[in-house]
Amino acid sequence: MNPAATSRYPRPLAFVEGAAPLATAARQLRDGSVTAVTLVRDALARIAVTDGSVHAFVLLDPDAALAAAERADAELAGGLDRGALHGIPTAIKDIFDVEGWPTTCNSCTRALKPSAEDAAVVGRLRAGGAIILGKLDTYEFALGGPTNESRFRPARNPWDPRRIPGGSSSGSAAAVAAGMIRMAPGSCTAGSIRGPAAWCGIVGLKPSRGRVSCRGAFPLSPTLDHVGPLAASVEEAAIALGVMAGHDPRDEASIDRPVPDYLARLGDGVAGMRIGVPRHFFASSPLLAPEALDAIEAAIAHLRAAGATVADVALPDYDLFLAVNRVIMTAEAFAIHAGELRRNPRGFAPITARRFAAGAVIGAADYLDALRLRRRLTAAVDGVMQGVDLLLTAISLDVAPFAAADAEPTAWPLQASPFNVTGHPAMSVPFGFGESGMPLAVQIVGRPFDEEAVFRAGQVLECASGRTAANRRTEETPH
Repeated sequence: MNPAATSRYPRPLAFVEGAAPLATAARQLRDGSVTAVTLVRDALARIAVTDGSVHAFVLLDPDAALAAAERADAELAGGLDRGALHGIPTAIKDIFDVEGWPTTCNSCTRALKPSAEDAAVVGRLRAGGAIILGKLDTYEFALGGPTNESRFRPARNPWDPRRIPGGSSSGSAAAVAAGMIRMAPGSCTAGSIRGPAAWCGIVGLKPSRGRVSCRGAFPLSPTLDHVGPLAASVEEAAIALGVMAGHDPRDEASIDRPVPDYLARLGDGVAGMRIGVPRHFFASSPLLAPEALDAIEAAIAHLRAAGATVADVALPDYDLFLAVNRVIMTAEAFAIHAGELRRNPRGFAPITARRFAAGAVIGAADYLDALRLRRRLTAAVDGVMQGVDLLLTAISLDVAPFAAADAEPTAWPLQASPFNVTGHPAMSVPFGFGESGMPLAVQIVGRPFDEEAVFRAGQVLECASGRTAANRRTEETPH
């Protein structure tokens, strides 16, 4: 790990100063030093400066955003306070329905038909007062990418626009990392929140399965799909989850459990916590870069110094989790898209068509075996976590790759699939930099519905990495 990370947290090449952290903006809105209209205009100005090289946005509606900001200001002036995101600009990954806008899923197979209603998470954000600026880039149907053959050009990594940001929540991660917005919702089936977060140097949380409704998000694999926040900091991910989470009776996977105050114990640290490290997951991977391993070891050292007990634990083989994820995801994705593949195979980007078509060879017995093994793997992780409070493991095995116009990767240097299989909450936290100056990250995994412990450990690592000081410098920047 780059030792400079603990003293000075660098910025992406494509970054514009000035977006205050969510808590700061909330205070300023309420003391009258800024307005929601000002925040939206500032965000639009940042987008105008940075998005030409990042390509995070696929739709921008300034007029609607400014009108919503005027309403938010009027509500605050009239005594109606919708909460922590009232008046805060954000944007939506283009697999989520937004009333009045098309949901293209970055695919030429989708008609430009306006959505009839908001996705559940969009509705929660609006009810919490958030201002929707537009829609963000995604891999085609959250799977086929990166490619230049989808409807929109692919997003690029703000740290180095020659590199990819990861996917499929590529535009969400790129927009937050570039400073255009402070948080955005993403979806995650095999790492589509944590992977882009890791490679873009931001925080990405896949909550417990059922914590955030998936209704109104175009499905990739209903068994594995999750919705969660990408954010500029751990605190802002906690704020966003507090708004996004909650039971949705119209989503059969949604769990009816109270949503805690994720900020209440955010600063409590990890003293006394037991943290397990499934070292066998990543240590023998041929994709593991030495600097990524150094980042993991440094994170372990910081957690121990903060009072946690850290020890190695044994989980089932990583390849088992990966295989189960791939079989379930590929079979369910094919079932969703089989009709369109037969009618219009050339409507999909080639990379997407190939990935969907692979599901045609997965038989019912294979699929049912994968579902049975999923239950066994989940029970195995639950068993290990009876003896620990958290797991610490790899997410980025290396820094973000360079974009390649003529090569399709056979393996990404990421490890995220296991916890989509099991449904445990898992968060990518930036931690250090490679020799290239690109971000590295580690992954924190909690017990089901214990996102609070995940946030606490993430906050400790964020402080150790220098990210907290960097956010403080942003907060002190004049607006």
